[in-house]
Amino acid sequence: MTDILILKNKQSMRTKTRLTTLTHLAPLVLGWVVLLSASAQAWWNPEWTIRKKITLDTTAAGITDPIGTTAILLRLHEGNFQFAGSKEDGSDIRFVAADEKTVLKHHIEKFDSVLYEAFVWVQVPDLKPSAQNAIWLYYGNVGESVPRGDDAKGTYDSDTTLVYHFTESGVAPADASGNGNNGEKTGIPANGAQIGGGLRLTGQNSVVVPVSPTLAWSAGGSVTLSTWLKPASLQPNAVIFSRREGENSLVIGSDNGVPFVEVKTAGAVQKSAAGAPLAVNIWKHLAMVANASQITLYVDGETYATLPVGLPALNSPFLIGKDAADAQGLGFTGELDELQLSKVARPVGFLKVAAMGQGGGDKTAKLVVEGQEEMEEAGAGGHLAEHLSLITDISKSLTFDGWVVIVLCAILAVVGWGVSIAKFIYLNRIQKATNAFMKKWDELSSDLSILDHGDEENVKSMGGQANPKLQRLLNQSPLYHIYKIGSSEIQHRLLNVRHEFQGLSGRSIQAIKATLDSGLVREVQKLNSSLVFLTIGIAGGPYLGLLGTVIGVMITFAVIAKSGEVEVNSIAPGIAGALLATVAGLVVAIPALFAYSYISSRIKDAVSDMQIFIDEFIAKIAEAYPSESE
Repeated sequence: MTDILILKNKQSMRTKTRLTTLTHLAPLVLGWVVLLSASAQAWWNPEWTIRKKITLDTTAAGITDPIGTTAILLRLHEGNFQFAGSKEDGSDIRFVAADEKTVLKHHIEKFDSVLYEAFVWVQVPDLKPSAQNAIWLYYGNVGESVPRGDDAKGTYDSDTTLVYHFTESGVAPADASGNGNNGEKTGIPANGAQIGGGLRLTGQNSVVVPVSPTLAWSAGGSVTLSTWLKPASLQPNAVIFSRREGENSLVIGSDNGVPFVEVKTAGAVQKSAAGAPLAVNIWKHLAMVANASQITLYVDGETYATLPVGLPALNSPFLIGKDAADAQGLGFTGELDELQLSKVARPVGFLKVAAMGQGGGDKTAKLVVEGQEEMEEAGAGGHLAEHLSLITDISKSLTFDGWVVIVLCAILAVVGWGVSIAKFIYLNRIQKATNAFMKKWDELSSDLSILDHGDEENVKSMGGQANPKLQRLLNQSPLYHIYKIGSSEIQHRLLNVRHEFQGLSGRSIQAIKATLDSGLVREVQKLNSSLVFLTIGIAGGPYLGLLGTVIGVMITFAVIAKSGEVEVNSIAPGIAGALLATVAGLVVAIPALFAYSYISSRIKDAVSDMQIFIDEFIAKIAEAYPSESE
């Protein structure tokens, strides 16, 4: 029965050892998890507190043709953007590439924080076909010192010569590309167009784009012109765009809903073949791409018609709407939006991205995939620096009494951390030594007679099992100290017996156990030494902080009573400085509480191990030295 109890005690001690080891490893594992999580969630700038991942999925959109650098439209609304968390004009919006370092150029076409609607253009360099291209939208930095991030000119590449958003009201269209190709005639605004505001054409009005070096076309040159249009009616030979100079001209129009391009070179006229007509009151993306030998019309990014002729040389005003050279004819009747002109032939993929990305609805949802909004976590470097800066400002309002409290709290914190670190190291040494001792004890406990010859060195070496180096390690274990006390008690009885040794009586065993219990008390005192400094920090830190706060608030109100000034600006600094003392007290108490709880649990485990060992030691010597009367 005694052997069964001893075996259970051993198993209990080993189980506790394993649990203690796991307890030690848990904080390390948790730390690595936090670090890995932090690196996986890298944040471009912690001053921007909200971000959203935006994936431009050209695979799901079925775009396999080359694209290149392009400006992507993002439609922001209440369902995908927290307008309350951004500045009223959206000036805190930033876009960052997938590397979380490169800031992308963008500009805001419209931002309405009342109606929760915004249209933002962002340049995506070298957008890849058949791939998932990720960018990040950041906002949430509402500080007054945050500059605007808009860069309309930088949003478009150097090949873009003209961009009209048609958001103006009462003024001519303005060129957003930065080339200064502004219109000369005021158009009729159309609210609620394809992208915010648009241009309304009545068939009799037009907008003139003046001559410009960036708009000069050479014979056989490359040009891309694109826009969104919504026919209000089907008209014969309605002119949408026209440019004429002498015997050369280029006209883009709609003949009873059929888009066409007509080119006149040295008096010879050629017109594209008819295709399927456009529907009335439906927005369509229309584009013309000209290169050295061919002009191609695209509708919604798909080839509509081709004309085997190069571009004529033209350097004259450009008309949007009614052609002034045709007094009898009508211009296009309907709405236009987002006119873009480039001096290169854009690839098909570029046009498909424009048609899908700007059209809205299901097609845009396939191309522009928005992730969930993420909030910047507390503890990031930027917020920490900001908080430290605020604390520095607050400390300037501290009274002398507050500084005394904070200094006392700092002393308590230093002492507490010193005790905690020393205890951590001490307990780890004890655990390592105890593990080594238990391995040797398992071998020695089966036969304690090897200690009978009375050699003290034999006791220290545990029957010759521990060399001097191992003995130095074992000497750090409380169990080894108790073992030596018990072994010394047995040796004392063996050496001082007057007659033949007849075993250990029950009284002798009780006496040995009492001696071992005394050793246990001394070891516990060693383990608990200096912990009083942690309890002082836990109990005294908050009270010291409260004392400083009460004194600071009392002085603040006394000063207000004398001066007679009752303003927030006169009260807030003093109150904030007074509360800083309470913060200092809590900074002392909270870490001390955690450290004390952890150290206490480790000490309890060590005490339990010693109690179990004493019971096992007594049971072993009772078996090894039975009294003849038993």
